[in-house]
Amino acid sequence: MKKKWKIPLFTTIAILLLAGLGAATLLKEKIPPNDISVTGNTAGNLNNHGLFAESGGKVYFSNALDGGCLYSMNPDETGYAKLNSTMTNSINVGGNYLYYYMDNAAGGAGVGYAIRTYGVYRSKLDGSGSQCLDRTAAITMQLSGDYIYYQRYDNKNFTKFYKIKTDKSGQQQVSDLIINPASCYNGTIYFNGTETDHYLYALDTTTDTIYTVYQGNLWYPTYHNNYIYFLDVPADYRLCRYSLYDNTVEILTNDRVDTFNVGDYYIYYQKNSSTEPALMRMGLDGSNPETIMDGNFENINLTSTYAYFNAFGDETTVYHTPVNGPIDVGIFTPEVLKASK
Repeated sequence: MKKKWKIPLFTTIAILLLAGLGAATLLKEKIPPNDISVTGNTAGNLNNHGLFAESGGKVYFSNALDGGCLYSMNPDETGYAKLNSTMTNSINVGGNYLYYYMDNAAGGAGVGYAIRTYGVYRSKLDGSGSQCLDRTAAITMQLSGDYIYYQRYDNKNFTKFYKIKTDKSGQQQVSDLIINPASCYNGTIYFNGTETDHYLYALDTTTDTIYTVYQGNLWYPTYHNNYIYFLDVPADYRLCRYSLYDNTVEILTNDRVDTFNVGDYYIYYQKNSSTEPALMRMGLDGSNPETIMDGNFENINLTSTYAYFNAFGDETTVYHTPVNGPIDVGIFTPEVLKASK
């Protein structure tokens, strides 16, 4: 009799062990939830293509000297590590994961580039475990809590506003409107209208409802410390800020501005001028404007230590200057490494 039940018992134990291992694997691969306050990157960085993002004492960046591949480093530009081998932008960080747009269409050689690899991706902070969340063209993307909000583009539906959960579930279209999700604070996305007006709107990501904040005519709204910094469209794109506290507007500069980024102490911006174009910076209230470099520059990205930018039309040569200290412009020359993952 004993021999008759030994085989089923061993089989049952084996099944239970395998089930336990499977459950442990699923638990290990589950993406932990983020608090609603988690935001993947600053509006200023994402509006400048999201080439740098900082979190947990690390800077994640698109290395212009290596075809835009994803790297990490310390804020003082030491400790380089290569995380992937494909051009990356719209970099977001949340919890123990990176979220970014990846596309090898712009360059590369060899068998790995024979097939185009592109889409919204997630990986661990060391670049391992890379997974495509949506095989699509994405213009701008922002992590808010447990969801990535992004401008999804295809040749049939053109640009629509979508969201997808960090674990790849729950994908849905949020709006037919062309919404730029770059500016996000505590679960609220601030954006300007693009269809019938350029008002300032807000999207509550807990309900995905949209409401009007300010009936202005503005572009590139950027939240920072209870202010919305923006380009004033009818006033030749001068830089202003709107107070969410008392609903007042301040003019920060009468210069025509092409692009800008708001840091903790300075606003960095490109002054548009036919005779004296320059990369500038000024205080958050518009005080003490000063020239960083004469000429036309773009892709202004800020970290806790440096401001990064490149000359218009030359994305390979990246300059940097201390983000808060005295101006001291140099060329950013990160190492070029073989992929470790």
